[in-house]
Amino acid sequence: MTHPVTHPVTRRGFLTALTSGVAALSVAAPRIAWAQPAKVLLPSKLPLRRDLAFRSLHTGEELATTYVQQGAAVPAALGDINRILRDWRTGEVISMDPRLLDLLYALRRELDSTAPFEVISAYRSPKTNAQLAGKSKGVAKRSMHMRGMAIDIRLPERRLKDLHRAALGLKAGGVGLYSRSGFIHVDTGRPRHWGR
Repeated sequence: MTHPVTHPVTRRGFLTALTSGVAALSVAAPRIAWAQPAKVLLPSKLPLRRDLAFRSLHTGEELATTYVQQGAAVPAALGDINRILRDWRTGEVISMDPRLLDLLYALRRELDSTAPFEVISAYRSPKTNAQLAGKSKGVAKRSMHMRGMAIDIRLPERRLKDLHRAALGLKAGGVGLYSRSGFIHVDTGRPRHWGR
């Protein structure tokens, strides 16, 4: 779990940091309005506080954080999430699609779990994706992983078939089942499913 270092902040310093943070987010983030999460996630309204937890299987890093507080995104938490979901092969970091984070939150809530998602793959740089696509037909050449809109996960305290069923039930994007490898893929593209 990460704990932010606190320093005394002046009003001017706060406004400067806020302005530069918003500018950085608007440049780096996908062009998605936070106020409009994926349509299908909201038959029931998402709460004003949303938490997520991750464990990267490749780096061993762990993170538990509140990424939305009082209905607003928490920039520092989003930065931490972007870092743990980076392309672990190249170290490249991008802003993950906020709808993907809300999808993961809804999935965790649906399964009544507070356990961290085990992350197999999240962001992939074009270079990494091309290398993987060259080795496997199962990797899309224009993968949504390259846009921070997809993640491959498992939830160790829940059966894979239950995780898969819950993801399908959200109807919030693409859902792939990879039983042999023991994970599911979720993304914020159009609703569709594949795998066994």
